[in-house]
Amino acid sequence: MKQLLLGDEAIALGAINAGLSGVYAYPGTPSTEITEFIQANKVAKERGIHSRWCTNEKTAMEAALGMSYAGKRALVCMKHVGMNVCADAFINSAITGVNGGLIVLAADDPSMHSSQNEQDSRFYGKFAMIPIFEPSNQQEAYDMVASAFELSEAIKEPVLLRVVTRLAHSRAAVEVGEPKAENPLNIAKESWVLLPGIARRKYAELLDKQATMLAAAEASAYNKKETANGQKLGIIACGIAYNYVKENLGDNANILKISQYPLSAEAIKQFAKENDALIVMEDGQPVVEEQIAGMVGADYPVKGRLTGDLPRTGELTPDNVAIALGKPAGSAFEPAKNMAGRPPQLCQGCGHRDVYTALNQVLAEYPDYRIFGDIGCYTLGALPPFKALASCVDMGASITMAKGAADAGLFPSVAVIGDSTFTHSGMTGLLDAVNDKSNITVVISDNLTTGMTGGQDSAGTNKFEAICLGLGVEPEHVRVVVPLPKNMPEITRILKEEIEYNGVSVIIPRRECIQTAARHAREAKKAKEENK
Repeated sequence: MKQLLLGDEAIALGAINAGLSGVYAYPGTPSTEITEFIQANKVAKERGIHSRWCTNEKTAMEAALGMSYAGKRALVCMKHVGMNVCADAFINSAITGVNGGLIVLAADDPSMHSSQNEQDSRFYGKFAMIPIFEPSNQQEAYDMVASAFELSEAIKEPVLLRVVTRLAHSRAAVEVGEPKAENPLNIAKESWVLLPGIARRKYAELLDKQATMLAAAEASAYNKKETANGQKLGIIACGIAYNYVKENLGDNANILKISQYPLSAEAIKQFAKENDALIVMEDGQPVVEEQIAGMVGADYPVKGRLTGDLPRTGELTPDNVAIALGKPAGSAFEPAKNMAGRPPQLCQGCGHRDVYTALNQVLAEYPDYRIFGDIGCYTLGALPPFKALASCVDMGASITMAKGAADAGLFPSVAVIGDSTFTHSGMTGLLDAVNDKSNITVVISDNLTTGMTGGQDSAGTNKFEAICLGLGVEPEHVRVVVPLPKNMPEITRILKEEIEYNGVSVIIPRRECIQTAARHAREAKKAKEENK
């Protein structure tokens, strides 16, 4: 049976049909739809497959590792920067090994459509020394999930599945099968305690498995070689790049398609012998290009992003691939002419707008203030008309940066952080500030949802006052306001009072996201009509 699926949906359905018992994730574009699909899937609901959002990527990775320990198949999903958050558990999972199959899905975002960097998650897979799968289309994305679970259980190691935005968010017809049964409960027999003596032995075992991983990649149906008479340029096409090469050259090309790693030095060297030069097409950073240059030697020409034959930044397109292959570029990706740029803005009616209006009004009285921002919808407060934020670095950094700036003598030092981001990575920074009695004002702008990624549940909803009090913030300096224009006198008065307090203050402007409020209203109206 065929279904029209996003790449994310193909991965989700592939996992369910491969006997998934739990998905663990924190929402992050372009990975979010995987968990949402599983949450809505009929089979997943009937089986009680775990699909509740986690507080952050680290807790997701650790919970999935626990499910694997019990013998079940687990999927961890995140965007590429989430790999930084879960790195401790991820790297060590290669040393502990796994029991039930464990797939770590990293959705990379070349061109930074909704991200703060272009990092390539294949580096993490190579760093951990585990297999990597990189589908070139939605069908492969679906099929690879079952293959990755099987390989994971065969070698007792996690597997990294890497996709990019264009694959995650584009649709294609996918041939799907029937769902397999879940694994039975089967508790791991061997110790996963990484005391140094055990860890040294387990690390040696990981090294011993490298030959098996390489053999699996060399035999993989996802890696293949295509040859054309008279061609002397060898094209290494990784993942989605294979489609752009085929779109430009059809069958008239020498291609070595790479969709399962580690790379085979033997296959690369043999392919190099058959061609006068190699060009590496990979979406992301030059992970493969650097490795191949080392395999074939300095005198052999290897082209790609490092040589300038492809752009050093941004995602691949059929056009820049065409130029790299010596063909004229088409016009499909040319920007529209005579069109003014339209930067994103906070929604009309959004509570974050009232927060920034109040902050700008109060802080205008102070010559040297700074507002340290964070990751979320409210990051748009850095843009006109508010121009409020001095920084946005990573999840949770607002509080710790405000603390560090206050330690250096800055006053006022204000942090703005969202509700989901606060529970993701902000709580520990607040504890540091409390322990140091830092002179900072923290604004937890609570819109009762994870708004930036579409309105998923926020882990700390209705718990923020209790969390702040538990971390040691003085009760009289945990203040809650409703961000509405009519409440501006009260909000500005409270902001002024807490800025002037020499210590840690937390102000929680709370009002439901305008988008989720509208959705909830529609759902309530529909339910009312159905019950008539």
